[in-house]
This record gives sequence, C-alpha cells and structure tokens, in this order.
Amino acid sequence: MWSIARRLWVAAFALAVLGVAAAPLGAQIDYRNLDDDRPTRVEDAYPVERYAFELLIPYLVEREGGVTLHASVLELEYGLLWNAQIGVKAPLTSSGLSGLRVFALYNFNTESLVLPALSVRTDVTFPVGSLGGSDTHVTVKGIVTRSFGRTRLHLNGAYSFGTDGTPATVEAAEQWWYGAALDRTLFRQSLLLVGEVYALRITSGSPTEVNASLGLRWQWRPTAVIDVGVARRLRQNAGPDFAITIGLSKAFAISGLLPRGR
Repeated sequence: MWSIARRLWVAAFALAVLGVAAAPLGAQIDYRNLDDDRPTRVEDAYPVERYAFELLIPYLVEREGGVTLHASVLELEYGLLWNAQIGVKAPLTSSGLSGLRVFALYNFNTESLVLPALSVRTDVTFPVGSLGGSDTHVTVKGIVTRSFGRTRLHLNGAYSFGTDGTPATVEAAEQWWYGAALDRTLFRQSLLLVGEVYALRITSGSPTEVNASLGLRWQWRPTAVIDVGVARRLRQNAGPDFAITIGLSKAFAISGLLPRGR
C-alpha cells in the first residue's frame, strides 16, 4: 500500500513542478491565499481563481504520545465560479489511505469598507481505506477575513454531523473546532507570515485540544508556492508534541476547460 501511495505522491509532485498538459496562467500572488492546513489550519475566505486548478502536495511529520506519524494529504481544487471552488483531499500515510474528503466553498461577500469577506465551506468525509475511520461525516465551516493594510485577520469555526465512531488517523472530521489567525504580507519578498491559535474536539468523549501554529508561504514561481509550518499543543496531554509540515502548491489551467477567448 505504501508503494502505491509513494507513487501517487511522486506523480503529483512531477505534475505540479512540470505543469504537464496545463495552460499557463497569468502572474499570481497565490502566496496570500491561505488554504486549510497550508501551512496553518485556519484558511481565508477566498476561493481559487475561476477555471483554475490548484494542486497541493504537503508532507507532514507529527509526534504525539511517543508515536511519530508521517503523512501527505494530496489535494486538488478547482475554481468552479468567480466566487466558488470545489475540491478533493486524499490523506496518505505509510500504512495506507486515511479516508477521502470532498468539499465546496462559496464566498458570499468580497471584503468591503463595511463588511469582511464571508464564506461557507462544506466537507464530506468518507471512511475509505484502512485508516479512514468508521463513519461518514458532513462538516460545515464559517470563514471570515478582514484586512488592515498588509495585515489580515481570519476567523474559522466548524461543526461536524455524524456518529461518534472511530476517527480517521489523518484529516479526521472533528466534532467541532474554531480558530483565529493573523497574517502579514511582505510584498518585496513575496512572503506571507501567519500565526494562529485554535481549539478542537475530535469526538464527544475526547479531550479538548488547544494548539498554536506558525507558518510561512513563499511565492517560488509565478504559479508555484512553497509553504512551511510548525505546530504545538498549548495544553498538557492534549494535542501534538510537535508537527512540522512543508508543501508545494501549483496553480494551472487545462486548455479544454477554459472559456473561448481566454
């Protein structure tokens, strides 16, 4: 199973770097777009560009309770509309697939002088693979983004509907979680610095975790971003001893799916 997972990861990485069968996009500032877990859990309220794909290839090392986990959550997003995106996530570990997640995000309001950017995201998590848990869950998340010059504030809150069974090893649908993040854009270096604090409960009988993360997003190429993040628990015996993630995201378009005249 791990040999198959490794081949999928290598193939996805090659696609992202080489942009095989992809049409070029204009210059991006994708380093400012906070995807969930890239590099922090809190995301911003904006979808990917209309008709654009984004392939995300992360690598995660996490240690908790004396156990070290290595994982990669491959993700593909598509800008279905000007203000909406859909996507799929496939968490992979050395022992196999840890579920499958499909999601959709809709941006109700672009930030104005009065109102922040507001979005709603819905995820459906399926118990696929040997580590995918025992139940299907539907998660609804509210997302708020507000800018203050080159600094932005993000608020996320999510709740999952489903029975309390065995959670997935990676990308489990938590019963609830909420968090806040601040990011700061450094334009000349094409860098985004972000810090967050969040709380979560995986199941009704599990302890509440409170964790903190720091991350960096760097615009490596016009359509490619590298991200790095670290996380650690803030409460004793609840949450990771540490978690380190590094990832590559690649934006591209497929010529046959673009509207005429583009």
